[in-house]
Amino acid sequence: MSKIQKIKGFSDLFSPESTVHTLMENLARQVFGTYGCQEVRVPILEKTELFARSIGEETDVVQKEMYTFADRKGRSLTMRPEATAGVLRAFIESGQCGAEGTTKLFACGPMFRYERPQKGRLRQFHQLDVEVLGTDAPQADAEVVLMLWTFLTKLGLKNLGLELNSLGCPECRPVFHQRLRDFLATIDHTQLCEDCKRRAQTNPLRVLDCKVPACKSLVENAPSIAESLCPGCDEHFAQVRDILDSAKLPYRLNDRLVRGLDYYQRTTFEVVSGEIGAQTAVAGGGRYDGLIKQLGGPDLPGIGFACGMERLALLYGQAQIPAPDFYLAVLDSRALNTALLLAQRMRERGFSGEVSFEARSIKAQMRQANKLGVKTCLILGQDEMEKGQIVVKDMATGVQKNIGQDDLEQALGFRKP
Repeated sequence: MSKIQKIKGFSDLFSPESTVHTLMENLARQVFGTYGCQEVRVPILEKTELFARSIGEETDVVQKEMYTFADRKGRSLTMRPEATAGVLRAFIESGQCGAEGTTKLFACGPMFRYERPQKGRLRQFHQLDVEVLGTDAPQADAEVVLMLWTFLTKLGLKNLGLELNSLGCPECRPVFHQRLRDFLATIDHTQLCEDCKRRAQTNPLRVLDCKVPACKSLVENAPSIAESLCPGCDEHFAQVRDILDSAKLPYRLNDRLVRGLDYYQRTTFEVVSGEIGAQTAVAGGGRYDGLIKQLGGPDLPGIGFACGMERLALLYGQAQIPAPDFYLAVLDSRALNTALLLAQRMRERGFSGEVSFEARSIKAQMRQANKLGVKTCLILGQDEMEKGQIVVKDMATGVQKNIGQDDLEQALGFRKP
């Protein structure tokens, strides 16, 4: 019978890769918690309408990338392609949107997009996500950017760049859209990719987001959205930049940064790296005032970001997995039960370690101890059993001694809390 293999674009994570993901999640909880974020867990599966209404019908995500299917009752369901829409749906449905003040939420988990798999971009990928809801203050925008940068810095990542832009608001963006349409009417549309030919008519802002070199070249002289910002958006963006300048956080203004989803407005940002191939963005986000209302909630503003964990892992490298404190080798089958109970006692005291489930040669078990990288190997045979003793071997020096089993904790050389 042939073996069953995993689906293309999906991956199995064993240690050390899984350890890197756990480390990132734990650090995220710690850092985001210092900013007042509370963790929320939302379903992987949502009604398709949620993403069509939030992300936008004309986006590549909705048009080509979502895993969508009908359930047994014919309802259209989608595996989440991003986190924000689901978090906001939960925020609205729970009634928390009626509370006063600002709500800060953090989520993590797998997302799904049907794209061509490549380095750092799989069809199942994982994200860390933060949403700050209920305030349109520029200080909130700056705090969100600083929160993201603090997390990445504490993760130890180097050579990152921050890109910043403002996409305007419903008042001033239509003006820019018209200027952009007028510009696009002057270029040779036959040179555009098929997607951009469609976008030029339905959603011209997406043309600026295209990664195809020919399209990027054609829009090099397109108008800048900065020239179309209304006074309110201009002042809002100026305050965000002023705070980041005061915090000495370097950034680059990028008037082509529009992100890939329709719900963004005003402040948008990305953290990029040149060390992971073609997919340079490792994190990004922006403001989405109006989205909560669009999803059936009150007219509350919001801003957030997401980090792609696979891309962060490429930059982070291999995690250093702590070695167990001990390995307990068993030389006589009559000592197996005693060895297991001794190991359990050590674990209850806070030590980590493994114990052999079968009596094997000392040579084979020393190989296992070396493979695990333990500092101490404990050896139990029938002789030690009868005397109530155990052999403690220092794996670095090779020195070993017999001690009483009751003195085992002290013999390991340190105490666990």
